[in-house]
Amino acid sequence: MHSEKLRVASGVSQLDNLLGGLYIGDNVVWYDNSGSLASVYCLNFIQTSQVQNRPLIYVSFDRSPKNLLEKLGVLAQNNQLIILDCFTYGKGSGSRVFLNFYENKKSKWPCQIIRVDEPRQINQVMEALYGIHGTLEGEVRFVFESLTGMQELWGGEQHLINFYSHSCPRLYELNTVAYWIIEKRAHSARLRAQINQIAQVAIELSVKRGKTSLTILKAENRELDMINKSFNYWSKDLRITFDSEKRSTEWFDLGLRLKEFRTRRGLSQTELAKLVGVTPSTISQVESNIIYPSLPALLKMAEVLAVELSSFFKESIDMSTRMIFPSGEAVDMKLPNLPGGNIYAKLLIPVDFKPKAEPYLLEIPPKKTLPSHFFIHKGEEIGYLLSGKLQLKLEKSLYNVRSGDVIYFTSEMPSQWKNPGPSTAKLLWIKIK
Repeated sequence: MHSEKLRVASGVSQLDNLLGGLYIGDNVVWYDNSGSLASVYCLNFIQTSQVQNRPLIYVSFDRSPKNLLEKLGVLAQNNQLIILDCFTYGKGSGSRVFLNFYENKKSKWPCQIIRVDEPRQINQVMEALYGIHGTLEGEVRFVFESLTGMQELWGGEQHLINFYSHSCPRLYELNTVAYWIIEKRAHSARLRAQINQIAQVAIELSVKRGKTSLTILKAENRELDMINKSFNYWSKDLRITFDSEKRSTEWFDLGLRLKEFRTRRGLSQTELAKLVGVTPSTISQVESNIIYPSLPALLKMAEVLAVELSSFFKESIDMSTRMIFPSGEAVDMKLPNLPGGNIYAKLLIPVDFKPKAEPYLLEIPPKKTLPSHFFIHKGEEIGYLLSGKLQLKLEKSLYNVRSGDVIYFTSEMPSQWKNPGPSTAKLLWIKIK
């Protein structure tokens, strides 16, 4: 089950919010409808893997090593990056122009590059791939560029399916995270269906009416409200910004406000609907701005979410008038993917106030264990243990935290928290945006 798996960041915070983060073991298929949209997501994935000091194997069927190094730029300046070159003797046909790279550039390689001399032989690719993996320690990350390139080289869908159907379960068992790039229009519906069946996550990227959009087609073992919904985004360099993150140019966007408040409370559309007394479809349609709620329903939503009614119609609380927040304004939070009764959380500021640092009070009862970190969060986090004892697991190491200790994370995410003591552990936790 995913509850036993470590959550990791994709490098794109809004994607993590939509997806609930990545899990170790995930095979993520990116359907790229234009052939160039997945690149920025891969680069962010590589960047965050390097920040976490994780080895990453980049399997290249479509780009020469020289071209790939230019594409990666500063990200290639990392000894944890390994490029498996299936291009030079694949689509490059062993041409002298590509072989010159190995003769002229070897002393200047910023990362490890391993050439597969018979990439048309699937078993040779697999031997090289898993041979490299066997020499690495810890959680290994993969980027495969691309499934389309593999099929073109191997000459048929069945060869590709054989490789993919063998590799995905194996990579899952080896506790990796793998990105697979595929050009949707270059493959049959039958092949896409088989790929989706095996993958843990499938995402489609497309261009519609001049706008780029992302659609989550599959997200295994996650309770998501946004499957098969399109989200517009734009990118510049490595930065990806979703339309929902930009300030609305309209006088208000009630649906967006409702979704923001709901997700900050950790509630699903179904859970909010039950508390408000409407159907989940009503909440979905309100958040999509298809319908507007009745006034009684809107009042109930404000009550359940612990926000001012006016917050649905303005960007945020006026910071100039709010410096002190009484304890009565703290709101109970639900932390998704964590067992109920194992942790209790309160947001110490109103849901409709959005500062650069969010304070929480977290309480973990005695002898309780959490199988993952509290939040999916790309920024810094600081914790202060007010009382009790805690133990956190980060990679293969265990750390003991005692009352009065400070915890500081930049991008790390523990795979486990445990209260080994006889009393409730109380933790002041601050997320910094």
